[in-house]
Amino acid sequence: MVWGGVALAGAAAAQPTAVVRYGVYANEPKVFLDDAGQPAGIFPELLAAVAEREGWRLQPVPCEWQACLDGLAEGRIDLMPDVAYSPERAARFDFHQTPVLHSWSQVYVRRQAGAVDDIQSLRGLRIAVLSGSVQERALRQLLDGFGVAVQWVPVASFDEGLRAVASAQADAVAVNHLYGSRHANAAGLLATAVQFNPSALYFATGPGRHPDWLATLDRYLQAWKADPRSVYFQALERWGAPVATAPLARELWWALGAALLLLGLALAGAVWLRRQVGIQTRHLQASEARLNTILDSVEAAIFIKDPQMRYQYVNRKVAQLFGQPAEAILGKTDAEFFTGDSLPRIAADDRPVFDRGETVSAEENIQLLGEDRPRTFLTVKLPLRDPQGRIHALCGISTDLTEYRHIQAEIHQLAFYDPLTNLPNRRLLLDRLHQALATFERNGLDGALLFIDLDNFKTLNDTLGHDKGDLLLRQMAQRLKEQLREQDTLARLGGDEFVLMLTELHPDPLEAARRAEHVAHKVLLTLAQPYDLSGHTHTCTVSVGVALFSDAGGLVEDILKRADMAMYEAKAQGGNTVRFFNPLMQQHVEVRAALEADLREALAQGQFRLHYQPQVDDRGRVLGVEALLRWSHPQRGAVPPAQFIGVAEASGLILPIGQWILREACAQLLRWGGHPDTAAWRVAVNVSARQFRHPDFVADVLAALRDSGADPRRLELELTESQLLDDVDGVIAKMSVLCAHGVGFSLDDFGTGYSSLSYLKRLPLYKLKIDQSFVRELLTDANDAAIVRTIVTLARSLDLTVIAEGVETEPQRQALLGAGCREYQGYLFARPMAATELEAWAAAQPPAGAAAAT
Repeated sequence: MVWGGVALAGAAAAQPTAVVRYGVYANEPKVFLDDAGQPAGIFPELLAAVAEREGWRLQPVPCEWQACLDGLAEGRIDLMPDVAYSPERAARFDFHQTPVLHSWSQVYVRRQAGAVDDIQSLRGLRIAVLSGSVQERALRQLLDGFGVAVQWVPVASFDEGLRAVASAQADAVAVNHLYGSRHANAAGLLATAVQFNPSALYFATGPGRHPDWLATLDRYLQAWKADPRSVYFQALERWGAPVATAPLARELWWALGAALLLLGLALAGAVWLRRQVGIQTRHLQASEARLNTILDSVEAAIFIKDPQMRYQYVNRKVAQLFGQPAEAILGKTDAEFFTGDSLPRIAADDRPVFDRGETVSAEENIQLLGEDRPRTFLTVKLPLRDPQGRIHALCGISTDLTEYRHIQAEIHQLAFYDPLTNLPNRRLLLDRLHQALATFERNGLDGALLFIDLDNFKTLNDTLGHDKGDLLLRQMAQRLKEQLREQDTLARLGGDEFVLMLTELHPDPLEAARRAEHVAHKVLLTLAQPYDLSGHTHTCTVSVGVALFSDAGGLVEDILKRADMAMYEAKAQGGNTVRFFNPLMQQHVEVRAALEADLREALAQGQFRLHYQPQVDDRGRVLGVEALLRWSHPQRGAVPPAQFIGVAEASGLILPIGQWILREACAQLLRWGGHPDTAAWRVAVNVSARQFRHPDFVADVLAALRDSGADPRRLELELTESQLLDDVDGVIAKMSVLCAHGVGFSLDDFGTGYSSLSYLKRLPLYKLKIDQSFVRELLTDANDAAIVRTIVTLARSLDLTVIAEGVETEPQRQALLGAGCREYQGYLFARPMAATELEAWAAAQPPAGAAAAT
């Protein structure tokens, strides 16, 4: 092993033993205490090598960062490793000359957090920073320069910062990239695109205390860095740190900063040197030549602009980038080299330097003239000042990140996307599923996972070949993508397995299951269509397993397992079908699907009937009837409306059913119109919200009246308050057209919704219907009695008729009469019955007024 030369090692032979108290804090891999409590890392290892040669006795002092710095300042610590140089620290401590490492800082966030692509993305976040550290000061300056406000969370160590983000006490943490690359992943954190503060790292002592130690460290570092086989490079390789001379763009920042400092010194010195004579002029020329050599050797574009944005200096990299000699670039502006779309972005970063003296660090996406796509540059721009402090120029350092970003994109594509279909792969699906389940926990909107597997896919590969199988998978992926909503995710897990994640379906699990089942059946139909496999027509089926978020207890693994199990159950049923994991929910979906199928059959086979419940006045006279739908199924028997109306609404069957009701009611109106005893009766028909909103509703009503020949003045359409909440003007327009033909409108279930007097008085109504929920407790609940009186008073003020439904007892009728309500409907008078039964019932009633209470 080469330790740096015999001369260096032997120089300390005669020196007395020195006790070196040095600070050790947690910052892997640079310095830390290992599991045995011993110092470890790059700095302790290099220091131990020097101590062995110099005869120093090392005494580690474990401490946290700020305590270490305080101990160094107060003399309790002699030597502090891993200290980033800054002018402020140079005023408190002494540093040697040769940097041990070059590093930079980076911001890390939780995997589940949103993307942090630039500095603006940090706005409003809680950022954990090591208290009193270079990261804190540099990040504060950087964010202040961009006008980005954040909440600072001070921590005593990098480890505490990572834990603060992992436990949601902070949103992000700023640490040096070496420590972050070793620990962020274990803490569940991801590196962001926000990198800053390129730094040179040194050993530091208290001011004036140990200059000989610092000089000794410089000798060893200079010797080691000149020998690739030295302990220095062995330590860097062992601890996984980048070599300081490696051509990684961000690690060059600080070196470029030093070069830029030399440039500034040279320019300032030129003013003084011009006043010198003879040999001083020759020295100046030699210094300028050396400086140009240094700047031209840097693999970054370095330039200087005057306040008119004209180039005053460019290095070799700028000339190479623009494709012109440096002399041809000087005096020109960016308009000579960049596209018009790029100029505003460049100017936006230049102006703060001249206007406010800011140092700007930005990632610029700009395009050179003659190139077909933009490049990405990481650019630092800072002001140059004259001796009076006035800004006379801008100095910029730009590193071309285009290829790096392209490689990053390719790595991301390979890591998170399936190469065959370009769909998200299992890793990305799991990440999005984590986020979807967290969103479900917050907003309560259930979602579902559809596990899709081809039936008999192996047979296709064996008979037609894997190339045809791949072509089929790509075409299936394209068809499935066309079924996606924006918030859904389609992934390929491998082979012939796809997963479709549906989010924000519905807060009710049963309704969410119905919607998931609807999508699953669309998938079956879509994928069952024939495929053209390079001239070969192929038809296949799939099996779909469905698991709801609400059944998985918030566990990603459980919901995937359940969807997979449901898919195998679908295959066990012969394939080309859908199965839910939850047996009860599967049963519910099947029952609902069977009921929907029976409804379609009932409509086709004429199983529906209309029954009519009479509406009477206070003298017992029949004023009209309400038409009520009844369904008599051959096997189910009489199916209550409460069981099938909701299914009809959800499936869209309410539209043809509603049309049938209208036509049947109008036909009955015509029949009753031919008899003196029933000619004056009105027929009230309930209209669903979906039916009323249909664009053909008005035309359907007028067609039913025209085709039947019924008197429109005897037709009454009952609406509910909920139908009036959306598009009031459109509701009024439809009602007005029908009213002009003589059709009347009543407001059903009045008082149960959110009626507004401002639009109630605009509606062309003629009747309000008191909901039976108020009538039921009318005699026992003072609030219900007050509501009934209020509705009657409101109806009178609006010149509307009022009728009460659900009247079952004589005391209820008497109370309603006392409140001013004189029209009723309910079991006290008659149940709903077929038209012929109603006619017989009406004929058997005593003369009007004979049995009525007055």
